[in-house]
Amino acid sequence: MRSLTKIMLFSLLLVLAGFSARERIIPAEAADYDESGTISVNEVSDVTPAVLKFTDKGVMKASWYGPRFHGRLTANGEIFDQETLTAAHKTYRFGTLLRLTNPANSKSVIVRINDRGPYIHGRELDLSKAAAREIGMLYRGVAKIKVEEVTLQGVNFPVIPFD
Repeated sequence: MRSLTKIMLFSLLLVLAGFSARERIIPAEAADYDESGTISVNEVSDVTPAVLKFTDKGVMKASWYGPRFHGRLTANGEIFDQETLTAAHKTYRFGTLLRLTNPANSKSVIVRINDRGPYIHGRELDLSKAAAREIGMLYRGVAKIKVEEVTLQGVNFPVIPFD
């Protein structure tokens, strides 16, 4: 339960960070340093702080899995919960964050890779039931999804500690 709380807090942090759909960097002249050395950003028209970076990974065919695997161990050792925002991929490192966008309705969700799969030819991602619901592909079951890797500026690989 504690790891679920940590995941939810990390997800909330991502939302509160104010990620934007396009990558923008603050120009050096827009940044100010206060007495404590903390950077604060001046109001600059059409410029927002770039905390998250989105790297295009292309379009992938995705499906979803849930009820049959709910409560079982995932490949990284977690207990699979179909109501969390997670996904399976054959090669992405565990903990990798992906923003998935359904081009049919422009709905997006950020998921964390915690499992391996899918094992059906032609499919590249398996989403949890909750993630599939968020992007509106629950009914169809399979969809072509735009995939972007989410990274934190200045951090190679964000690690989420699990107890």
